[in-house]
Amino acid sequence: MAVLSPLGWAQPATESQRQVATLIQQNLEDHLYQLPPRVQGHYGIRLFRMTGDDKYANSALVDLYAVTNAQSWYACQLDDPGFVQQASLDAISELGKGPRAKARKKALQPFPEFLFYTDVLLRYGSRIDEFGLTGPCHDKMIKALKKQDLKTGLTDRAMIESWAAQLINYVYWAKQLGVGDYREAYKQAFRETYPDNADDKLSKAQFRNKIYGMTHFVFAASEYYQQQVSAKEFAWILDYFDRNLERILNDATPDIIAEVGISFLLAGQTDHRVVSLTREAIVKSFNAQERIIPSPRGNPDLALGEHRNVLAMMLINWPDKLHAGPYLAELKATRKYLPHGVAPRQQPEKTPKTDKK
Repeated sequence: MAVLSPLGWAQPATESQRQVATLIQQNLEDHLYQLPPRVQGHYGIRLFRMTGDDKYANSALVDLYAVTNAQSWYACQLDDPGFVQQASLDAISELGKGPRAKARKKALQPFPEFLFYTDVLLRYGSRIDEFGLTGPCHDKMIKALKKQDLKTGLTDRAMIESWAAQLINYVYWAKQLGVGDYREAYKQAFRETYPDNADDKLSKAQFRNKIYGMTHFVFAASEYYQQQVSAKEFAWILDYFDRNLERILNDATPDIIAEVGISFLLAGQTDHRVVSLTREAIVKSFNAQERIIPSPRGNPDLALGEHRNVLAMMLINWPDKLHAGPYLAELKATRKYLPHGVAPRQQPEKTPKTDKK
C-alpha cells in the first residue's frame, strides 16, 4: 500500500525528477520521426502548449496533414448512399477484440453510427479547429453533426462504463464546433453512473475508468492544456482525487496518475500535495535503461508509450504559462506549407459600435 505524506504544500520538482523528464524528452525527440504521424502530432502539440516554442510546430503540421486527409475522406462522402453505415461498421471493427473492446462493442449496439460521428468526424474536425483552421467539407460535416442525437449515446450508462474519458472528449469537441452543448447532461449521467458512495463496489478497471473520465473533464475544459481551469468549478473532482489518492496511487496506471497530478496544475493548485505525490509515483516507474516509462506490463515501445511519457514530462516540468495553438496559418514555420483543403477559421463578427447621442 502507498503511504501518503500529510497534507501540506507540494515541493518543486526535484533535480532527479527533472533529470528523468530530460531523459524521456531526449529519447522521444531522438526518435520522433520514427513515430506515426498522429503520435508525432500529439507530442509536438503538447510541447508547443508547454513551451510556446515554434520548433514543435512542424510536428503539429504533420498531424494536420493526417487529419485533413481523413476529414476529406469522411466528411466529403457524407451524402453518398451507404457510406456512413459502412464507415460506422469500419470504425467499430477497429476497436479490436480484447475484453475492453468487447464491452465497447456491446455498448455501441443501440447506437451503431455513434462512433463515426464522434470518434471520426468530431475528432478530426476539432483538431483542425484547434489549429485555427477549417477543413474539407466543413459546412457539410457541421450540418450532419447538428442532425445527430448524440445525447442518447453520451449519457448511456453502459457507454460511460466502457469509455468515460473518450465521451467527455466528444462532449467538449461538440461544444467547440458548435454542434451541441452536452456538458451538463454528461456530467449528471457520469455522476449517476459513478456515485462516490459506491466506490467500494468498483473493480480496479471500473475505478480506473472513473478516474480517467474525471481527469478528462478538466483536460477538455482546458482545451487540452491551452488555458487554466477554475478550481472552484472542478472542486468536486479535485477534492475527490485528494480524498482517494491512496487508492489512485495503488490501482491506477502511470498515465492516469500523471493526469491526476496535471489536473491540479491546470487548476492553478501547483502547491498541492497531490502534485508532489504523483510526481514521486511516476518517477518510480521510469526505466533508466530504456529511458522511458514502460507500460504496466513492461512494454517500452515509444509509439505506444508516447502518451504516458509526455504526460510525465508535463507533470514534472509544468510551465508558468500555457500557450494556445499552435495556429499554423500564423506561424512563420508552417504558414506556407498548409495542406490543400484547409482555410483560416472565420472569427465571429463584432457588433459595430453605435455613436452615442
